[in-house]
Amino acid sequence: MSKLKTVKIKEIKEETPTIKSFYFDRVIKARPGQFIMLWVPGVDEFPLALSRTHRKCSITVKAVGKGTETLHSMDVGDRLGIRGPYGNGYDLGRGDALVVMGGYGGASLLPAVEALNRDGCKVRVALGASCSDELLFVDEMSKISRLEQCTDDGSAGRHCVVTELAADMLDGVDRVLTCGPEKMMKKVVDMCVERGLPVQASLERYMKCGMGLCDSCTIDGLQVCRDGPVFKGVELATMEEFGRFERDPTGRRVSI
Repeated sequence: MSKLKTVKIKEIKEETPTIKSFYFDRVIKARPGQFIMLWVPGVDEFPLALSRTHRKCSITVKAVGKGTETLHSMDVGDRLGIRGPYGNGYDLGRGDALVVMGGYGGASLLPAVEALNRDGCKVRVALGASCSDELLFVDEMSKISRLEQCTDDGSAGRHCVVTELAADMLDGVDRVLTCGPEKMMKKVVDMCVERGLPVQASLERYMKCGMGLCDSCTIDGLQVCRDGPVFKGVELATMEEFGRFERDPTGRRVSI
């Protein structure tokens, strides 16, 4: 069992009107795509992908519930608890890559793109959001990849959903990494499997322990915390629940 570590918030950066990055006062050694269990004292503990892991460490969070809303109200100098890192992370390999990011799914993909860039790989990024204000990591991604953007309302980049943009960027790449809303990832995985193109997707599920004890993050008999959160396309293509169902806090299967 991983010991709980205490960290201080060293810096807070507003990435978009609804998303903030919280930098820690210590570096957590992790592979791109791994996650931590974050404890907000007196409120909740929940899983979050590490959004920066090289030389400095951060999480990038959208306020979507009591725990993340409390986190968004915290200040520099406040303390948090962390366990981990957990999970398997991305298999980066070699060769050119397409990275497909939707919403705040880019949190786990930024370290992957940075690592690929350091290894000399050519990276193309398809970045999508609801509107221009919600596009995440535009400046950072522009420096380390060939970035193309789209928005649902047409306020920046192409006026389309990110899966349409990604479909036009698949030629000439050796593999695809994706993170974002699960229905979006299902479309990306289906496109890649149809082409015989290796693809990996990072899944999000309700999680209590992060270590495979509670079984609350199960999907088709696998545990996202231990067998994922990153799964390969050949695995995802056989899953009945991927892109269709998740489980609520009681363990009941519900539609996505």
